[in-house]
Amino acid sequence: MFDSLADNLQGTFKKLRGHGKLTEKNISDAMREVRLALLEADVEFSVAKSFIASVKDKAMGESVLKSIKPGQQIVKIFQDELTELLGGDMAPLNLDPPGHILMVGLNGAGKTTTSAKLALHLRKQGRRPLLVACDLYRPAAVDQLETLAKQIDIPVFKPEPGEKDLIKVAKAALKWAKDQNGTAIIFDTAGRQEIDEELVDELKKLHEFLSPKETLLVADSATGQQAVSVAQHFDEAVGITGLVLTKLDGDARGGAALSMRSVTKKPIKFAGMGEKMSDLEAFDPERLAGRILGMGDVVGLVEAAAEAIDEKEAMRMAEKMKKATFDFEDFLSQMRMMKKMGGLSSIMGMIPGMGDQMKGMQVDDDMLKHTEAIILSMTPKERARPEIINASRRKRIAKGSGMTVTKVNQLIKQFGMMRKMMRNKGKMNKMMKQFGGGGKGGGLPKGLGGF
Repeated sequence: MFDSLADNLQGTFKKLRGHGKLTEKNISDAMREVRLALLEADVEFSVAKSFIASVKDKAMGESVLKSIKPGQQIVKIFQDELTELLGGDMAPLNLDPPGHILMVGLNGAGKTTTSAKLALHLRKQGRRPLLVACDLYRPAAVDQLETLAKQIDIPVFKPEPGEKDLIKVAKAALKWAKDQNGTAIIFDTAGRQEIDEELVDELKKLHEFLSPKETLLVADSATGQQAVSVAQHFDEAVGITGLVLTKLDGDARGGAALSMRSVTKKPIKFAGMGEKMSDLEAFDPERLAGRILGMGDVVGLVEAAAEAIDEKEAMRMAEKMKKATFDFEDFLSQMRMMKKMGGLSSIMGMIPGMGDQMKGMQVDDDMLKHTEAIILSMTPKERARPEIINASRRKRIAKGSGMTVTKVNQLIKQFGMMRKMMRNKGKMNKMMKQFGGGGKGGGLPKGLGGF
């Protein structure tokens, strides 16, 4: 998510902070680099130009140029402007009765999956969401929504087979919804490969009939420059109230988010961060701006941990670590918790200061899969008492996990070192300080980045 943009911006601002005193030339050079970084990230030219002009105007102020730490002040100005650009007018979904939410967008953007994800998100908030299949053109679209709805146990309305009258479907759905006692009704509409008049007219009629409080444009974050025209067309047709960006966990450069938000003046409401039904996040512009600039996202880390960690299990694990009775079964539990939180690279990206320290380091999320495979190839007795794992056992574990004996040896050695460290309170405290980025040796404990 915004990886290339983040790398370029962090490099530019690191140079700025390196100057004890800034000149107009320093600032102009930096802004030129920032503009190029934005354009490389697929931010629309007029959006990038306007944004840079605003930042430069504030950065040239006398109070900045004469301050003790001008570089840091410019970073703060940039963060504030980026937060504003990403969504200074953030607002929660308007779910006042009847709570209609119309999902629109092009084919392939992920409307159907996003509709199901949104339903699950609303249920977690205590709502009673309902899903309505209004895609009457794409083969198997109705079946797809029904399958997803079953996975998350959300009621779904299906039109009669062969039905082509969208308004007739909507009327029947509203009648059905009354009996379901729902508090939010999500309408998954049809998309097209390109915006055409037939789609626009159909959406206009449906929008007029439903009078939804929320009309959300679901857009692929990798859309690039086309994102601007797509957003404008849908906004002019039905008056969108917000954006939902999908596939932000991929290799997208992310400029679509900035461009669509700027052109439509409508907030980004949600971001799709993965393929799981739970991978939909309420969009927080300030936190994303912080992550882009390498400032981490502690709030996001805490939220991810709160959702993934069982409190009783955490207390039990803490006690075992304290007594140094931590075994491979506990280690496996810890790794599965990390996977729930999005993987090692995702967690590290949320920790302030880790961005710079991780550069050049190989943080491979496949390492977790390999380690899990090795542990699962051990017997329960071996997991509880790693000291009994002799050479013949190591060969069997390597064969069962598909790993080499060397990999098995490395894991057992590192695990032994970790247990030894747990017995030494002084070393344990030192390691935790190191993990938090304090002191000269800040970074990951040796061995955690892969084996």
